[in-house]
Amino acid sequence: MIFEPLELPGLYRISPEPHADARGLFARTFCEDEFSAHGLTARFAQSSVSFNAKRGTLRGLHFARDPHAETKLVRCTAGAIHDVAVDLRPGSPTYLRALAVTLSAENRHALYIPAGFAHGFQALQDATEVLYMIDRPFMAGAADGLRWDDPALDLTWPAPVTVISERDRTYPDWTGR
Repeated sequence: MIFEPLELPGLYRISPEPHADARGLFARTFCEDEFSAHGLTARFAQSSVSFNAKRGTLRGLHFARDPHAETKLVRCTAGAIHDVAVDLRPGSPTYLRALAVTLSAENRHALYIPAGFAHGFQALQDATEVLYMIDRPFMAGAADGLRWDDPALDLTWPAPVTVISERDRTYPDWTGR
């Protein structure tokens, strides 16, 4: 696997190194020893999948409040997404900065998102599926979010939003929290 640190400290793009032959290919997408060697969380307590029927579906921006903040490893297993992480770590030099990457079934990249970031994505194709590995069990009382169009974040989404939950659409602005 190739671990590429991104411009917001703690975020990594992780690319498999496929071995191809007449059958197709084989590639590791996770190895506890390799993640640990890079100083990354290497134990995951939960795996979840998100299926998004329509292009333009937007999910997020989600995070869990301390002490239940989550580290995530996100991979797109069908279709493609515009994946966004926002730094919410107080005192961080990149506080409230966002970074976006394209994850797709074709590129097979994953985004490693440490605790202290909000996460969201927009489906770029119909029938897009996203796999999440999460380092701790979900705690409903700690779940929170940022509004996808909060002016403080200055985010640009690549397509019109076609589907969004009421909860995601109505999160409050970050300013003043």
